[in-house]
Amino acid sequence: MEPSILTTTSGRQIAYHQVAGTQPGVVFLGGFKSDMEGTKAVHLQEWAKANGRAFLRFDYSGHGQSSADFVDGCIGDWAQDAMDAIGTLTEGPQVLVGSSMGGWISLLVCRAMPSKVHGLVGIAAAPDFTEDSMWANFDEAQRKAILEDGQLGLPSEYSDEPYIITKKLIEDGRNQLVLRSPLPLPFPVRFLQGTEDADVDQSVALRLLDHVSGEDVRLTLVKGANHSFSTPECLTMITDAIDQVSV
Repeated sequence: MEPSILTTTSGRQIAYHQVAGTQPGVVFLGGFKSDMEGTKAVHLQEWAKANGRAFLRFDYSGHGQSSADFVDGCIGDWAQDAMDAIGTLTEGPQVLVGSSMGGWISLLVCRAMPSKVHGLVGIAAAPDFTEDSMWANFDEAQRKAILEDGQLGLPSEYSDEPYIITKKLIEDGRNQLVLRSPLPLPFPVRFLQGTEDADVDQSVALRLLDHVSGEDVRLTLVKGANHSFSTPECLTMITDAIDQVSV
């Protein structure tokens, strides 16, 4: 099925798929250089159809079927894409389901437009990763490449092509950090984290849990689960978490 296209105020064209249904709707926010055709996004759409729930999945600019080039984007751009999609395409407060970078994007949405959030499910959420995971672990030569050449290629387990990390991505990421100042989440929140996640360590999930404030915030550590969190058991945990924060 061909996606629908949302043209944002910035002129970016955001590809999306949407299902009509009952509220609160569910919005899936994908990860870094991933797209809306992944296992979790497609599974959640089918789950939403089966349960009569409104649902939205989309590609950030530079991802999947949306416009622009990946290397020209940054966290702030992708967060704005998410806010434009949620603000334009959904009615009322939504349940945000953020995977990896989508967890960070979801937290930025929560901070900027809390009235649009009914609940939050984070899956291997990776807040502030450009600073705390990338920049903090770059060696001197890698930092020099970023600063002088404007970009750096990193090998990827998920693609034959390297990830191109740009100076813009790193510098903009510093303007989007969510773990340096108070982060109230005044709605039900469920964080899900695998203990065998090679991309986001469980210490990140524990730091996030300790940092946020809210009356109904829970973290579930799943022994043996990896970063994809896409086994049948993990997918059931995600939909169970959506049900918990939808009340």
